Parts: sequence; structure tokens; C-alpha cells
Amino acid sequence: MGKPLIIGLLIPLLVGMLTGCGTPLDTDGAATSRNKPAVQTIPAHQDVNQKPTPVKIERLNDHQVKVEMTAQVTDIEIDQGVTYKAWTFNGEAPGPLIAVNEGDTIRFTLENHDPAIPHSMDFHAVHASPSKQFIDIASGQSKTFTYTASKPGVFMYHCGTEPVLQHIANGMHGVIIVKPKNGYPTDSQVDREFTLIQNEWYAENDLDAMTEKQPEYVVFSTKALKKGDRNTNGTTYQLKEKPLKAKAGEKVRLYVLNAGPNQVSSFHVVGTLFDNVYLDGNPKNRFKGMQTVMLPASGGAVVEFTVKEAGTYPIVTHQFHHAQKGAVALLEVTD
Repeated sequence: MGKPLIIGLLIPLLVGMLTGCGTPLDTDGAATSRNKPAVQTIPAHQDVNQKPTPVKIERLNDHQVKVEMTAQVTDIEIDQGVTYKAWTFNGEAPGPLIAVNEGDTIRFTLENHDPAIPHSMDFHAVHASPSKQFIDIASGQSKTFTYTASKPGVFMYHCGTEPVLQHIANGMHGVIIVKPKNGYPTDSQVDREFTLIQNEWYAENDLDAMTEKQPEYVVFSTKALKKGDRNTNGTTYQLKEKPLKAKAGEKVRLYVLNAGPNQVSSFHVVGTLFDNVYLDGNPKNRFKGMQTVMLPASGGAVVEFTVKEAGTYPIVTHQFHHAQKGAVALLEVTD
């Protein structure tokens, strides 16, 4: 039996093991139903399902960007047949991608459409006084803030309203990419670029579960870098049913964020090594030849790798109890 045939037999087994065989595990290791409905919602939110609202991002000049977002409650399907009443930015969980250039001034406005509780914005990409620039915005109100994105990288943003854990775990988080002024090194040119965000889902709006227990689901999503790119919520299935695409021999760049809120991500792409890793996405934090990148909650990275042969490449966290709970995406490589 030739080597190509062996690989052809093994890859489907691996992909099947990672992408759907078996059920989630609870903290005792017992199998739980994959279709178990999310539970416990805030009474004021029971009948709320606000439609997603497109984020408004406008470049005003070479150094100023206007960003307008909403805080709202939107039903999100996180697994096949499982809907979560998420607290979101613009009806997405994770929220919309924000991409700016190093040195840009961001004029940010948040409108709170949540009918019951205040929300806020905490940008990890900026220097700002939290007590002045990350303040709560009451239901039905809006506020505008100004920040400077002075450092390049892949950063988290999230609602900073207390209890912060509850707001992040309910879906109020996302990624802001600050593109380096001089780009990445010349030997770091790539053919394909994608974003990939890992986040956790717990029993719906159950703060005790968010505080004390393992997540029910750990998931990946992708956000569109340019017009025509995929844009998904954090689900167990979307990036398995419709994989990311590349061609054999191409170098791929992923802007990766672990939104948490609680778990570490051991980020790994099966079948390749990372040519370059830039921790937190900063060109100065460069590593080469890594197999796995450790991302703490809120940690980001740019990872680059070459796919040398056609086939299906699973993208996972090597915390495999979390991969079993959904944290698997697929990259489909063709000749």
C-alpha cells in the first residue's frame, strides 16, 4: 500500500474524530447531549431578538477612522439546533472585525440597544483611562470616544461592564487588528489571509457556570478581512461544513485571537509547521518553526504556514477536550 493511499485513509479518520464523532464532555468526563438546549435567561431578555446591524466603519482621512457599533441582544445558533440568546456587538458573536493602521485615531461610538442593562467597550489596542474612556452606556443611550492605535497587533475588544465575565461569556467580544506601519518582514509575504477567533459558550447567562465550570462549547469563527470573505459567528460547525480554502504551495496567514473568557488555547494546524509567529501580532515578537502557539485568554497572534500538499488540514486547539467540544476548523487545500 503506497504512502499517498495511507494518508488518504488516515486524514478522513482524523477529521471525523475531530469534527463530529462523539459528544461534548462535562467536567466529570461524562458524555452530554450535543443538542442540549441552552438554559436560564434574564427575564427582561426572554422575548428580545434584535436583528444584526451592519457595523459602520469609515476612513475620514489618512489617519482617522470612524467606527460606529451597537450593543444588542440577538439569538445566535451556536450548534446544530442550539440557539443562544447572546449579548452582542451588532448582532454578531464574536463582534465585527475592526481593522485600522498603526497610528490611526479611532473615533468610536457605541449605541446601546439592549432594553435592560448597560454595556461598554474596552479596547486592548489603545492607551486610555478606563474610568473615562471605557465607561458604561445606559440602555437607549450612545457615547463617542477617541483613541489612538499606537501599537500594531491582533487585539481583543470586549464589553467591560460588571460582571465582565458575564458580558464576555454571553458574546460581547471581538478582534481589532492594527496593521503595522511598515508591514511584516519582506520574507513574510503570504498568498491567503484569514481571521480565526476562539471563544467559549457556557449555560446561557448562568454566571455560576461561567465562574465554576468548564464551557459547554468551545468554538471557532472567522471574520471578513475584505469584501467577499466569510463572516461567521462562534459555532461548532460552520468552519467544518464550509472550510477555509487555499492551494497547495501557498503560504497562509491567520490573525488569531483567543477571546476566552476563561480557557487557554494551544493553537495548532495539523499537517504543517509555522514559518513565522508574531505574538500579539507585533512584528518585533517574531518566532520561527513553532508547532503550537500558547494563547492566554485575550491573547492574539499572527501565524504563517505553508501548505505543501493538497488535502484537508484540521485547525485545532491542542487542548483536545476543547476540540471535542467544537474547537475545530478545516482548511481545504487543492492543487
